[in-house]
Amino acid sequence: MFLIVGYVIILASALGTYSVHGSLAALWVPLEYIAIVGLTVGGFVAGNDLKIIKTTVGALPGLFKGSKYNKALYVDLLAMLFEVLAKVRKEGLMSIENDVENPHESPIFGKYPVLAADHHVMEFITDYLRMMVGGNLNAIEIENLMDVEIETHHHETEVPGHIMAKVADATPAFGIVVAVMGVVNVMGSVGEPPAVLGKMIGGALVGTFLGILISYGFISPIATLLEQKAQEGSKIYQVVKVVLLASMSGYAPQVAVEFGRKVLFSKDRPTFVELEEELKARKGK
Repeated sequence: MFLIVGYVIILASALGTYSVHGSLAALWVPLEYIAIVGLTVGGFVAGNDLKIIKTTVGALPGLFKGSKYNKALYVDLLAMLFEVLAKVRKEGLMSIENDVENPHESPIFGKYPVLAADHHVMEFITDYLRMMVGGNLNAIEIENLMDVEIETHHHETEVPGHIMAKVADATPAFGIVVAVMGVVNVMGSVGEPPAVLGKMIGGALVGTFLGILISYGFISPIATLLEQKAQEGSKIYQVVKVVLLASMSGYAPQVAVEFGRKVLFSKDRPTFVELEEELKARKGK
């Protein structure tokens, strides 16, 4: 939503101020628009393999959706982990074997449909719970493994942002290419009247204008948002990591989820009292 609002502000600032003293019609050079867009898309396709292209394009629709990572989701996550660990503490590790092997049929995970629908998060949780059920775990080695897996996931989610940043960096140069092509065209028409040459030179400079505007006004914000989404999506794995490690170290479920709560960003972190009351309320259901 804010991406669209930002685009409107950018266009209003650029074209609105120009229209006060110039003609907007002078900026309408369709062939230059086509050339710059074609060069930008071509550079993107030429510089990436099919998998990266699909990943990047697939990430774009998510920019127009609100973030699902909020306090309510994290409270659900901590409550779900608390319920799993409480069952382990009461009935033993083997009691969650069916939950781990068939998470979609689990009565515990079924209470949290938003989390259950996130394949990557559920796989991360169930994989390490499965290791816990297997027993004989070294907490330090598991922590290192979790760190590597989280780093790998974060690297994968950062790819679209990095790619779009590179596209943004290249677009001004494509604008210069188009402008130079326009100047070459002007040089071949030096016999024309000054009014005609002036119009042709102005049209050529539109290429530079477009390249810079599209780069910093339209593509760079997309790259920044994709990077922010990647950062935001990694926090949930860190929460799971510290909760499970705390449990493996012998802490009670209530204390283990408190470890997870402390990892959260301040804007998404419930207070100790809020989480405690929420856990009590859900325990009574």
